[in-house]
Amino acid sequence: MKIAIMGATGNAGQRLVTEALRRGHEVTGISRHADTQEAREGVTWVMADINDTDDMAAKVAGHDAAILSMPFRELDSAAPFAVARKSGVWLLVVGGAASLKTEAGDVLIDTPGFPDFIKVEAEPARQFLNELKAGVDFEWTFLSPAMFFGPGERTGSFRLGDETLLTAADGKSSISYEDFAIAMLDEIENPKHKNARFTVGY
Repeated sequence: MKIAIMGATGNAGQRLVTEALRRGHEVTGISRHADTQEAREGVTWVMADINDTDDMAAKVAGHDAAILSMPFRELDSAAPFAVARKSGVWLLVVGGAASLKTEAGDVLIDTPGFPDFIKVEAEPARQFLNELKAGVDFEWTFLSPAMFFGPGERTGSFRLGDETLLTAADGKSSISYEDFAIAMLDEIENPKHKNARFTVGY
């Protein structure tokens, strides 16, 4: 398959590139910093800015899927929405955990004591998801990680959920970038969450 990754040089983006290559896919790595990347077999590095929607749509068109892996606080949803619409490509989004519900049914970001410094990124992520759920004229999928999302091991052992935060037996809610990438590529290869949000955690 041909997979475009917008934000391919970021923390999650790099792991998504690696996972897609591991599975033999043809990858277009798109970033404003693509010119700094070393050549990798199977990857075509492309410089582009999400805000130039015509240019980005032209570079994404023709792919089987396009992954958006960019900070929400720096993103106007109108831009990626326009790219998806103009290119006709399925948009998969590296989402956030704060819009997930607790076991008690409360949205995490709305719970007492939720850190203000995280809200700077979490609130725009929630709004992005809400706009998708309100109805758009393109195919999308939003994958929320667990609460703690960072570098780690590629274990291939994790759980999937829908709207509720996944928490392990020890009370910790986490997923590595590497295992998140597995879940995202599994979805691309075997779609089960078109026009929906789902989550992944240990």
